[in-house]
Amino acid sequence: MKPTRAASVRPRAVKPDHPLQWLAEPLIHEPTFVLKSWFGGRTIMLHGCHQLFLTTQGEPWQGVLVCTFHEHHASLRADFPSLHPHPVLGKWLYLPETCETFEADARRLVQRIKARDPRLGIPPSPKKKRAVKRIRFGDKL
Repeated sequence: MKPTRAASVRPRAVKPDHPLQWLAEPLIHEPTFVLKSWFGGRTIMLHGCHQLFLTTQGEPWQGVLVCTFHEHHASLRADFPSLHPHPVLGKWLYLPETCETFEADARRLVQRIKARDPRLGIPPSPKKKRAVKRIRFGDKL
C-alpha cells in the first residue's frame, strides 16, 4: 500500500535566508519574536509589533526601515544621525545600507528593540474580513 501524507503534515517550502537576517539573531530567543516575509522583505516583529523591516530591493529599498510613529522621529534621529525619513514611505525612518555606520547603527537599533524602547514598533493593521459570496442552488455561475 502506498503511504499517504495528511494535509496537516505537508512540508512547507523553505524560504531562503535574507541578506540582512543577521540583524534578527540577537532577538531569536525572545518568546514573542517573529521574522516573516512581508512586501518582498522581512519584518522583525517583537511583542506583537513591527519593529524593523529588512529590505534589499535596490534604492530606496536597500537597508532597514525603522517602524515608528512621526512623534518619535526627532528623538530617534538625534540618537541615530544616519536615520532619515524614507523617501517613499515617509512615516518610517530609513537606514540605508550604503551608510558608513550601517552595521553599528543597525546593531544599536536591535539593542534598543530588545530593551523595549517605547519609540520603536507599530502594531500591525487589523485584518479585514473578506466578503463571502454565497452561491445558492439555481444561481447562475
